[in-house]
Amino acid sequence: MTMVNAYCIIFFFQLLSLTGASESGIVGGKVAKPHSKPYMASLQVRGHHLCGGILIREDFVLTVAHCQKSEPMTVVLGAHDISKKEKSQQWIQVAKYHPHPKYTGQHDHDIMLLQLEKNATLNNYVKTIGLPKKNGEVPANINCVVAGWGRTGVNMSASKVLKETTEKMQFSFECKNKWKEYFYSDHMICTKFDKIKGGVRQGDSGGPLICNSKPQGLTAFTYACDCNNPEYPHVFTKVSFFLPWIKKVMK
Repeated sequence: MTMVNAYCIIFFFQLLSLTGASESGIVGGKVAKPHSKPYMASLQVRGHHLCGGILIREDFVLTVAHCQKSEPMTVVLGAHDISKKEKSQQWIQVAKYHPHPKYTGQHDHDIMLLQLEKNATLNNYVKTIGLPKKNGEVPANINCVVAGWGRTGVNMSASKVLKETTEKMQFSFECKNKWKEYFYSDHMICTKFDKIKGGVRQGDSGGPLICNSKPQGLTAFTYACDCNNPEYPHVFTKVSFFLPWIKKVMK
């Protein structure tokens, strides 16, 4: 394999234009059953979807650090169709941003907690999701679910409803073999996928990789030159590695 072209490594949200739709979304996959993932959060700036996230406590959303913008961010909970003002939706401003202290603006330690201005109201449409065990290993080759809002392919229109698909966990040595120095086995995991089932794309950053009902990963980066190329695994921040830091911030 040729060396990974650094210009082809892209964070999933970087093609966002605040005057248009996000270049986000699940390629292939299917529309999720409305409100079947009540922990999902749409992170928005000026009314436009930017990234995904998950509600882990009434007052905290977990996402990735590269989603932070200089402008104020709003968390939208209880949504299925983010193009509408659904009665189930709760719009809450972010009061404080907590990017990981070791995050430098690159791909390493790419995780962030968003402290909400007020507690979310938990109901049938808005619920928290429990976190995995500390340093728990996810077996390779099990199917996990990814979900997100936005574009469903290159030059395709945006899907404003939540979509989902499955991706398969890959061995860490396979991830390292493909991504070289960009992959850190202790705090990253990766998945393999096929073009028929599809997978995550730009804009789905911060959204969860759900394995055995737990969020094992947060969408981090892919191969931008061809994000639907199965040769390059999709990379996720490994949630279990950061549990001590998460608990410390939420004290």
